[in-house]
Amino acid sequence: MKSLPLHQLYKACVLKELPFKTTRQLEPLAEIVGQNRAQEAVRFALAMPHGGYNVYAVGRNGLGKRTMMLRYLEHHVDTEHQSHDWCYVANFEEPRIPRVLKLPGGQGHLLKQDMDRLMTRLMKVIPQTFDSDSFLERAEQLKNEYGKKQEDELEKVAAQARRKKISLTVTTPGGYRLVAMNGDEPHTQATFDALSDEQRARFEDAINRLEKKLRQSLRKLADWEQEYAEKQQALNQETLEGISGHLLDDLEKKYGELPEVVAYLEAVRKDLAESLDIFLEDNEEQAAIAYASLDRKMPRRYLVNLLVHQKTNEVPVVVEDNPTYHNLFGYVESVTYKGTVFTDFSLIRPGSIHRANGGYLLMDAIKVLEQPFVWDGLKRALRSRSLQINSLERELTLSGTISLEPEPIPLDVKIVLFGDRDTWMLLQEYDAEFAELFRVTADFENEMWRNDDSQLLYAKFISSLVREKSLLHCSNKAVARVIEHSSRMAEHQDRLSLHAADIANLLRESDYWARQAGAKLIQDSHVEQALASARYRSSRIRDQFYDSIRDGTTLVSTSGTCVGQVNALSVMSTGGFEFGMANRITATCYYGDGAVMDIERDVKLGGNIHSKGVMILSSWLSSRFALMDPMHLSASLTFEQNYGEVDGDSASLAELCALISSLSGVPVRQDLAITGSVNQFGEVQPIGGANEKVEGFFETCRLTGGLTGTQGVIVPQTNVKNLMLDNEVLQAVRQGKFSVYAVSKVEEAVTLLLGKPAGKADERGRYPKQSVFGMIQQRLDSMREHERQEHAKFEGKDPSIH
Repeated sequence: MKSLPLHQLYKACVLKELPFKTTRQLEPLAEIVGQNRAQEAVRFALAMPHGGYNVYAVGRNGLGKRTMMLRYLEHHVDTEHQSHDWCYVANFEEPRIPRVLKLPGGQGHLLKQDMDRLMTRLMKVIPQTFDSDSFLERAEQLKNEYGKKQEDELEKVAAQARRKKISLTVTTPGGYRLVAMNGDEPHTQATFDALSDEQRARFEDAINRLEKKLRQSLRKLADWEQEYAEKQQALNQETLEGISGHLLDDLEKKYGELPEVVAYLEAVRKDLAESLDIFLEDNEEQAAIAYASLDRKMPRRYLVNLLVHQKTNEVPVVVEDNPTYHNLFGYVESVTYKGTVFTDFSLIRPGSIHRANGGYLLMDAIKVLEQPFVWDGLKRALRSRSLQINSLERELTLSGTISLEPEPIPLDVKIVLFGDRDTWMLLQEYDAEFAELFRVTADFENEMWRNDDSQLLYAKFISSLVREKSLLHCSNKAVARVIEHSSRMAEHQDRLSLHAADIANLLRESDYWARQAGAKLIQDSHVEQALASARYRSSRIRDQFYDSIRDGTTLVSTSGTCVGQVNALSVMSTGGFEFGMANRITATCYYGDGAVMDIERDVKLGGNIHSKGVMILSSWLSSRFALMDPMHLSASLTFEQNYGEVDGDSASLAELCALISSLSGVPVRQDLAITGSVNQFGEVQPIGGANEKVEGFFETCRLTGGLTGTQGVIVPQTNVKNLMLDNEVLQAVRQGKFSVYAVSKVEEAVTLLLGKPAGKADERGRYPKQSVFGMIQQRLDSMREHERQEHAKFEGKDPSIH
């Protein structure tokens, strides 16, 4: 069999397929390359006006899910939507339930400024006006007028009392007493008792009548007191209206198209007169709270709490990187004054879902699910289509603490969650509401097909990364090298990896080496240097394994022949870095019932897939050599020097070849290594990590005596399209020092490894005597003949022996 030609081991990017000299000549892509399916899902979801059409973007980290979403929203947002400002203001009738105001984008900030200016002006003007001579004169005149009426009314009662020789005295403020007089002095108990019965009765009768008149007069005084208070309030209101009325009229005219704001301004007009003492008294408590909450010193009940402010009319797009309950749904702050915890509507703080209201909110699904109460809160908000700022402390405690209950805000938002497929499947399985709320799945591709058009698109994608990250531009050779590396990442000659994060990292590191060299452009040599540097940084553990091969600790043969011993290949992963290793598989045969003992499985070092592979190759052996008669040769298989778990079926072809060598007695070439899976019909199936496995055996050959020219690796025919081998291996193949073979049947692998034809059965099912299978058949025939002879001897013995 011939080894694979060079062009099948590596698909180079032809420069004539890249019609540019540098990426400076390329227009950067507005979209993410190769994600048409996900893009269409996003377009559909964002265009749907109904609830429940939120998006779950599925794909592993680094595919550019967030970048694609942000770019799409930047270029495709529906501009017909109007953004809004949201404000909380005092509810003067029910302070525990602050009112919410919805204003067009930018208007909320203006309202806050206007109210701040109004209050700042009133704080100066009201004390001055109410301390002016004209106001004090009118207030004094009003007070004197009612004072005169009260005095006159009491004087009438006092005059009547004097005529009856009774005095009206004031005992307490608002308390009066009628006392019988003895000349100029009030009667004492002794003098009053000394009076005749008639005199005492006359005094008592007069006092009773005067008390009735006094009660009537006091009722009049109370009515006049109320009348005075009302007139004083009317005077205050009239004076206040003269100061603030025109200012509030101007504001109502300015916000005339917003009925909610006009209603609030009317409520402010009414409350100002009732809360005048706020402006006239130096309120130490209000000043301390303002200082503690970082607010300005002004009447807090007239502040406008601008919860959400949209500076432009663009639809909001918010990315929440830390979706805790408070960060997402907002909270109510509190301040402490003299040991008392205080809060009001001006201390309500928004969450990211408030800022995204009317637009789009992007979050990582895992982070949302990790935070307590967030997932339930998010579903509750999406179902009710409203935002209620609830204190998390109230949900966590059993005590009924007094807190604010702000009016809910209507919610109109599209949620975009980014996550992997496992999380998506768990939510689908265990959360019945998930499918109703996130009806659209944007499934991101890991790879795209590689052709002339897609290579040019990929070059534009590289150009956009270069511009976005402010890197040096790339030459066409550098772009070609990045495209080739992308194919290797995808493990397919005709595909390109869409893992944008890895490509961006490669470009950054290439840019570093180009700048270190003082270059103006990133060349292919700089890309190669970046790849080599990254490989060196991650290869410490690999080098330790290779050292054990070099010093002979790990037993591997790369020359000569040996019966029942095959070089298999495996891939080891050390945190993102993968490398190939040669593993010795050995098989031994002995007289038995035809069973194949898998030592790895029996000692519980073999995984389920590995055990399945051994069972499949056992059934293949039985189908070939035990159709009519039983096999009397048993065998055992093991990975030599394996002290950890082994799984996967990529060594099943190597195990089968080791068994065939042991059964036939034909030695195996040790200068060849083999990888591949096998099915029950003897077809060789593809495996993963083909590049790393070939390179691993190549390095093993170099470490154990150097390249001889006969060494090579056998891979499945179906893996040829996955080969994108390292340049050192390609050089060795070009010089005839190393070879790669492809096989599709067990017979081809046996012929290559054992150096003899496997053999083809004739009509009677007999293989040629000089073929490998023929030798196995002959050995089994002799075993069966031996078994028959032994059985005949046993049958001919004297029964008394029993």
